[in-house]
Amino acid sequence: MASKKDHEAKTPGDAAWSSESEIEAPPSVDERWLLRKLDIRLLPAVSILYLLSFLDRSNVANARIEGLTNDLNMTGDQYLTGLTLYFIGYVLFEIPCNIILKRTTPKFWLPTLTVAWGIVATLMGVTQNMASFFVVRFFLGMTESGLFPGVVYYLSMWYKRSERQYRISLFFSCASLAGAFGGILAWGIAHMRNVGGYAGWRWIFILEGLLTIVIAVAAYIFISNYPANVSWLSDGERSFIKTRLKADSDATNNEQFSWAEVWVACKDLKCWLYGLGFHTMSLPLYTLSLFLPTIIKDMGYTSAQSQLLSIPPYALATIFTVFWAIISEKYGRRAPFIITTSSIAIIGYIILLANKNPTGRPGVSYVGTVFAAIGIYPSVALVLSWPANNVSGQTKRATANAMQISIGNCGAVLGTQLYRPNTSPRYILGHFFALGYLVANIIFVSLLWWILSKENRRKVEYLVQNPATKGFHDSDEDLAEGDRHPRWKFST
Repeated sequence: MASKKDHEAKTPGDAAWSSESEIEAPPSVDERWLLRKLDIRLLPAVSILYLLSFLDRSNVANARIEGLTNDLNMTGDQYLTGLTLYFIGYVLFEIPCNIILKRTTPKFWLPTLTVAWGIVATLMGVTQNMASFFVVRFFLGMTESGLFPGVVYYLSMWYKRSERQYRISLFFSCASLAGAFGGILAWGIAHMRNVGGYAGWRWIFILEGLLTIVIAVAAYIFISNYPANVSWLSDGERSFIKTRLKADSDATNNEQFSWAEVWVACKDLKCWLYGLGFHTMSLPLYTLSLFLPTIIKDMGYTSAQSQLLSIPPYALATIFTVFWAIISEKYGRRAPFIITTSSIAIIGYIILLANKNPTGRPGVSYVGTVFAAIGIYPSVALVLSWPANNVSGQTKRATANAMQISIGNCGAVLGTQLYRPNTSPRYILGHFFALGYLVANIIFVSLLWWILSKENRRKVEYLVQNPATKGFHDSDEDLAEGDRHPRWKFST
């Protein structure tokens, strides 16, 4: 049965959208308990993997202030090149990884990716020179590239459209949680310096990489496949999930991979705008996660103090990301909430740029980093969940998710080159670019909001004139139309 929240989110034109009656749960199935069961079975598993992913990509920031660049005889610019190579590997292998997921299964592919990057992350701890650092960073990006878009696609095969955004935001909140854990772990592990003759920064990579491998091996057991072939659902629950998904989206369609549908996604302007929405957030997201400990240290704090002071901005960002996801889901909107939190992040960078003496007034700049964090992470979570709600069918959605991350991470490639040592401690270049990208994010999100609203109005007009139009899942021909079908409503 539709929840109260679903009814609250409806607008006057919503009556035209669906030809379906309300879906009643059979007596043997409690829908609310079933959703809790799905959340308990699915979300912790994939969230742990994403926490490890973000921890293993961003712990280089903690390792840097523990002496990584000095021990590998790298200049600041060479270190930035290593960061860039990570995102080049990430962008190049994003779409191929999602195609492999579509052709295999989540239970095989997601743990396999995690084992691969765990091995690479561990090897980071035994690199001996700049060249090996470059190679390992590139392969780390390559092996991590399939996780996020793969999980977004995976969740879209379990949850109704109105339920996905909140779950994806919870999943993404592990990115900021990883930053908080990364700071305290780095602070503790750094005390192992000279154990076994290894510097503290090496132990950060080795121990966190080994942790990833151990959990990845266990993930072959605790990651599930799709509703049709898991053992922990009853026949009644499996049937009801199929029924509610069939009435809501294309998740139950047995769609074969098609290069034609990949091309359909590539031709859709909205898919590019989803990508640009993340592109304009990825630069501030990754510059903050990769440089926050350095930014704080250059305010005049010690390495240990910087590791610990990086925790509060991430912790607050985690809390606010979850809170913002709940409010956004309650009202069934994306764009106005993204614009609001991007504006909060803009305030943070204005504070950072306005403080002309970060070492003399470190508290002012630190407040700026807090505003930046609590603005960036909620916006990114909402941006990344948008195509999972709006794109149909399955191959097109998998492609759109991968396109979004690939286009988005091009912003991260640029961002890795902006926080140069010679711009310390004010980092005007990096902060200014982050500010400009956040303004551009508001522009692109507003444009996408306008386009989606316009297409929804056009569909309503068509349905009013053609009330006998079939549901989007009533036939193979209707399913083939995907989000172009007159009864497919875009989330704005």
